[in-house]
This record gives sequence, structure tokens and C-alpha cells, in this order.
Amino acid sequence: MSDSVAQGTSNDDRNLAMLAHLLGIVSGFVGALIIWLIKKDQSAFIDEQGKEALNFQITVMIAFVGSWILMFVLIGMLLMPLLLIANLVFCILAAVAVSKGEHYKYPFAIRLLK
Repeated sequence: MSDSVAQGTSNDDRNLAMLAHLLGIVSGFVGALIIWLIKKDQSAFIDEQGKEALNFQITVMIAFVGSWILMFVLIGMLLMPLLLIANLVFCILAAVAVSKGEHYKYPFAIRLLK
């Protein structure tokens, strides 16, 4: 779901934005939060994509908590693997898009940071 190509983004900006999305696979929201906090004032592209990655990972974390609660009625056993796969797929799609310098928006995410 990329909108357009970001003009004037450096390779470092694209790589850090890509890293913010990929770190969500292994570190949840922590990796994106660290990159966003360190680089948000230095690059508009990293600011935008860091917030996007952070919003998505917070959404995934909320879904995991809901899925864990639903484990007691066995529905969570089905939802948990689906959430893991969706997180992996969407993070990779986002990383590929931002590595090309495109603006990426996750198809579903609670936009807490704007």
C-alpha cells in the first residue's frame, strides 16, 4: 500500500526506515521506538515511517493480548499463529517498499502517533 516515492531520501534514511519495520519482527515495538526517537528530528522520512512501524507494532501487541485472553476459549490458539504470520508478511512488505524510497502505510493499524 505504498503511496508515492519520497523525493530526496538518502540511502541511510531508507535503510533506517527499513530497519525500523524489520525490527518489529523480532523486537516488537521496541526497535521501531528506538530508531524513531533517535532519528525523528533528522529525517522526515524516518519520522513518518518510524511512526508507521511503531503504530503497527502497538496494534499487533494489542492483538496478541486479545489473542492470549481468547486462548482460554481456544479461539486464541488459531489467532496467535495468524498474527505471527501477518506481522512477518506486513513487516517485510513495508521494508521492501521503504527500501525503494516509497511511503508505506499498513492496511490496518491504530494510528496513535500522528
